[in-house]
Amino acid sequence: MDDPAEIRGFVEAIGSAEIVSVDADGVPVATLLPILWSADGGTIIAHMARANPHWRSIAPGSPVLAIVAGPQAYISPAWYAAKAEHGRVVPTWNYSSVHLTGTVSVHDDPAWVRDAVTRLTDRHEGARSEPWAVTDAPETFIAKNLEAIVGIEITVSAVEAKAKLSQNRSAEDQRGVVEGLRIEGDIRDAQVAKSMEDR
Repeated sequence: MDDPAEIRGFVEAIGSAEIVSVDADGVPVATLLPILWSADGGTIIAHMARANPHWRSIAPGSPVLAIVAGPQAYISPAWYAAKAEHGRVVPTWNYSSVHLTGTVSVHDDPAWVRDAVTRLTDRHEGARSEPWAVTDAPETFIAKNLEAIVGIEITVSAVEAKAKLSQNRSAEDQRGVVEGLRIEGDIRDAQVAKSMEDR
């Protein structure tokens, strides 16, 4: 995927990422978080439960990888028209993902965390006919809940996006995969089939 608008649309549609960092002992640590990617592409904001030990292992400015994973599915070689033609086919896996690499900082400032939570909430509530807002809850309740989280800010330095959706196969093979995925009946398989048709 190399179209910036397509990449941004993908990240916004998923709305979450596995945030992967490495602790002081060299052990990778990951947490799935809702994210908000800035309009200029320079930063990602999120928040993490204070009870999650992951944030304590993050050194300011340390490297981080945010993995935004889309629908994925096993692809059976039985679905390829080429199976009947010559039999030289093997299974594969179709998927779409965006990797956002950069550096990470933890924010334990209540005003920063409140702003991040408000922006994330507004993003996900904005399209509702009666959107909920952070200010709808009692202030003491919100303040107490904000104490239970910390803010996460990623400065994005690189974006790598890939949609592996049988582009290397013939049109007949692609049609067979879409049909096979739809027959499987799994929601994930149907999402991959739709992604293939959209491309």
